[in-house]
Amino acid sequence: MTAKQGAPGCGAPRLSDLMPWSVPPLRLGRSWVMAPDPGTLRARWRALAAAGDPADRARLFRPTRARTLDSAVGQLPGQRTATARLSREAGPCPEPVRVLHGPFDRQWLLPDHRLIDAARPELWRVADGHQLFLVELGQVPQVPGPAVVCSALLPDGHSPAGRPGRIRPLYRRPGAAEPNLAPGLLAHLTGRLGRPVAPAALLAWIAATATPSPDGTAVPLTADPALWERGVALGARLLWLTTWGAYEGAEGPGGRPRLPGGRRPYVRAALPARGLPQTLEYDPDSEALLLGGGRIAPVPAGAWEFHAGGGRVLAEWFARRAGAAADGDGPDGLAALRPDGWPQEWTSELLELVTVLALLAEVEPERAELGRAVADGQRIGAAELRAAGVLPVPAAAARPASVLDHQEEGPEGQFALW
Repeated sequence: MTAKQGAPGCGAPRLSDLMPWSVPPLRLGRSWVMAPDPGTLRARWRALAAAGDPADRARLFRPTRARTLDSAVGQLPGQRTATARLSREAGPCPEPVRVLHGPFDRQWLLPDHRLIDAARPELWRVADGHQLFLVELGQVPQVPGPAVVCSALLPDGHSPAGRPGRIRPLYRRPGAAEPNLAPGLLAHLTGRLGRPVAPAALLAWIAATATPSPDGTAVPLTADPALWERGVALGARLLWLTTWGAYEGAEGPGGRPRLPGGRRPYVRAALPARGLPQTLEYDPDSEALLLGGGRIAPVPAGAWEFHAGGGRVLAEWFARRAGAAADGDGPDGLAALRPDGWPQEWTSELLELVTVLALLAEVEPERAELGRAVADGQRIGAAELRAAGVLPVPAAAARPASVLDHQEEGPEGQFALW
């Protein structure tokens, strides 16, 4: 059961075996409910609420089969939004919340169930300050990038290449209760490795070793205690980086990720106060990111070349802010409402993103070396987990847990208990 197992990934359990409960990506149904800044969302809401003519309001709202102005739906868990029909809504804007769009883009969302076709309430129900979400990215052959990323923000699971992945919360209940792991898995790993294995340690190992395969993301498990510790330490750093410092399990300085002085990116030429830059380019000789007339340097090549989910991260991030204004919503749609200049906050967020991508690119050789060491060593394969009764996973473990400790307002102010 513990002999070497051929090529990397061969005989390795799938991520779906280890973290059985997963949720599909959110399906917004209308692009205008998400934006890079909360002020834009408030302006869009005001325009919708001010539309007195039903036809104008419907045109702005963009009805779908799942949501119309008269859809009756309850609140999203944890959100205090109105539940009256949108056809007669004239109240204040729902408070925007920060979410993760795709692998690395921190956006803002109107958390109003009436606005979103498929908001995945089961995710909102377990989202709290203890939760971590593993986003399994849709992969594109021959395009580099991680198989998974971790988020402390609620993720939408979007794939830049349009290949759907899955969202896997680390815990099935609020308050870090009941890990979303195969029953018996932690006990088996603890016995084989001779040391306690906590849920966060296994999540770190997955972040460091998960690899795409034709039948789902594979997670090779080592039987070498020293290699395990090495992988968990590397994975903890990856979790720290991909959560922008929210994950505190990594050894090091803590706080938000930063590059050493002299290598930190700065604004060398300011972006225009009016209008949005139309182009994004990279000058490898000067390690400069060029946003129209704006210039940021130094930007390591590794940050510029970093891909995830089939797309170049910096290009995808820029397109969400300075791409086509209508975003498929028409020139007079709500998505066309956006800042008329480049906000300072976007520059700060871009500098943070460059830092995270640069640091991730730096540890990629270490991650690759870890993968080779795991492949060459003793492993705990899917066959061993089946023999130990860990696999197959009970069907109940792949379903959301019941959460019965709070009320949620249903349509028109009625209450439902979950």
